[in-house]
Amino acid sequence: MRMLVSFAALFVSVVLLQLGLGGVAPLDAISGVQLGFSTAEIGIIGSAHFLGFFIGCWWAPRLMGEVGHSRAFAAFTAAGTIGILAHMMVVDPWAWSIFRMAAGLAVAGCYTIIEAWLQGKVTNANRGRAMGVYRIVDIIGSLGAQLVVAILEPASYLSYNLLALVCCAALFPLVLSKAEAPETGDAPRLRPRLAWDRSPLAAAGVVVSGVTGAAFRMVGPLYGVAVGLDAETIALFLAAYVVGGAVAQFPVGWLADTFDRRTVLIWLSVASVAACAATVAASDAGIVPVFLAAAFFGFTTMPIYSISAAHAHDFAQPLERVELSAALMFLYAVGAIASPVIASVLIGWFGPAGMFAFIAVSHVVLVVFGIFRMRARPTPDTRTRYTYIPRTSFLVGRLLGRGKDEG
Repeated sequence: MRMLVSFAALFVSVVLLQLGLGGVAPLDAISGVQLGFSTAEIGIIGSAHFLGFFIGCWWAPRLMGEVGHSRAFAAFTAAGTIGILAHMMVVDPWAWSIFRMAAGLAVAGCYTIIEAWLQGKVTNANRGRAMGVYRIVDIIGSLGAQLVVAILEPASYLSYNLLALVCCAALFPLVLSKAEAPETGDAPRLRPRLAWDRSPLAAAGVVVSGVTGAAFRMVGPLYGVAVGLDAETIALFLAAYVVGGAVAQFPVGWLADTFDRRTVLIWLSVASVAACAATVAASDAGIVPVFLAAAFFGFTTMPIYSISAAHAHDFAQPLERVELSAALMFLYAVGAIASPVIASVLIGWFGPAGMFAFIAVSHVVLVVFGIFRMRARPTPDTRTRYTYIPRTSFLVGRLLGRGKDEG
């Protein structure tokens, strides 16, 4: 309990950041439709978020080492707040792309600092409990971020100002905390090829995870608008996806620890293809089938990153684990940067089903590649434990204890 109280300021900051910065994504998509942006332009705005996210992941550890945790956190939060406030000052899709880069930069930077702070405070004795609470807080914040669009008017000064206020409020719990900041450790080297060298299937899996998650989160509201959902229903549609992914972690984790992870990953991708088809089929079937299809889609797609990461770590040496986590995050960002643009263009060309056809094709490719890789080498005798991994910063591997052999 004392440990959780000491981390309370960090956890409050996480929730506020999720609500403020995470709420911008669905609000931007719906606002863009109302303002007459094309689907491709809205997709570019979503991709810009992940470009800023990648820059923030790379830059944050270095800035933190130069100016300290609190000052770096304040700088990144200020960047995110400015990015949100500027939206209604310059109503232009290309300007909004720059503003969303600032928001993505802030998300990565703030999470890097929070996770570095947590890493400096946890011990092997309490790491599991601390990470369990952290994951729950992160999921709650993510769920709230999807729901916030239901109460905000699109393309409104007031809506963006409220999100900016919430984002700015995230400063107080951490900056005013009396807890002493931990020493800043060295940032992990970014070696993307390490992930491919250890497991080509895991590398492909995290790219497909980035393609899937970014398309749904950034362009999913466009799908909702195209099939006739209002703002409140779109919020619930996005929230159902998060809930489905959260529910999946325990049963899928058990399967991944019990059976060959490549088999689990392949069948999960097969189920993802079915979920894409179900979501498209449910678009004309009423509200409840739409929500159930979104939850099924989250259930089948959200665990893919964690399974892929666990499979990659099965082939890694103990001292490689932190850098491997960073490499996997980089590949996830690559898929996430490209995905919203492609998905939005396909919606413009082929209608609402275009996005899910794109996602389904990516999973079919992963299934074929997975079958090929199963013939290339056997599964290792000693495996790491499946762990739900938030896609938050390059330091998350260190926070999860990936620097040790979990074998």
